Formats: sequence, C-alpha cells, structure tokens
Amino acid sequence: MIMVSLIVAVARNGVIGRQGGLPWHLRDDMKYFADTTRGHTVVMGRKTFESIPEKYRPLPDRRNIVVTRDTSWFAKGVDVVSDLGEAMEKAGDGEVFVIGGGEIYAQAMHVADRLYVTEIAAEVEGDVVFPPYIVGWREVKRVPHQEGEWRYDWVVYERS
Repeated sequence: MIMVSLIVAVARNGVIGRQGGLPWHLRDDMKYFADTTRGHTVVMGRKTFESIPEKYRPLPDRRNIVVTRDTSWFAKGVDVVSDLGEAMEKAGDGEVFVIGGGEIYAQAMHVADRLYVTEIAAEVEGDVVFPPYIVGWREVKRVPHQEGEWRYDWVVYERS
C-alpha cells in the first residue's frame, strides 16, 4: 500500500523557495532530508529537480520521479511523468516522498498521509510558498534544533 508523505522546510510566513533555490543553507536539515528519504521514491517537479546541484542529480539511493508538462524533457536516471497521479502509480507501494516544489506540494496535499516539516522560526523573502497545513493534521513528533543563527523544529504530522 502506498503512503504519501510531503517533506519540506518552511519559514514562519510559508516561504519555501526563492529564485529557484532555498532561502537558507542548513546542513543539518539537508542531512535530515537525506536520511529520511533514502531508500524511498521521491517525486518532484522539473524546476525542483533542476535546482538540485548537478553532482547530486538524480538524488542518490532513491528512485527519482519528475513531474513535467514538457513531454520531451529527459534526465538520466529519472522516471519522467506528466502528472502527480501517474507519479503515484509509477511509485508503487511503500512510503513515497513528495519533495517539491510549490505546485507539486499543492497538488499532493489532498492525498498526503504524513508531513515532515522543518518549521523555521523566521520570516524570509521568497517567491514560492507551501500550502497551509494546520487544519486536518495532528502533530506526532517535534524535535527542536539550532544551526548557527537558524532555529527550527523537525515536526512530523499525520492526517487526523
């Protein structure tokens, strides 16, 4: 059986991206992301895939599925699909992680079973936001963390 999880780092004001990248550089959070998603299928939009540094594309030790409307788009080591439904069919059973970006998160929110949210205790400038998620979810785990000037919590929510 498939379990759809979204994993995201989000600022207090909902921002998750700026100019094709992340508005922060958090080593510990990147390690958390890698450890959490390793061995699973990850689903992302084309822009998110292209924002990953080339040396990490496709994300190692994970099956990478990219959703794009461009039927001619290709990347080595990646399954390319045209919509989220096709991505979920291709992913098969087990926990599948939706890793961005904004459009894919918005589409996946209504089918998600679990959210892994790095809640950053700051407001930042950005041009991509995460959909509101408080209603309909219950917190099952929270781990506070500090990295340099950044304070954040790793929080897991499950659909209530």
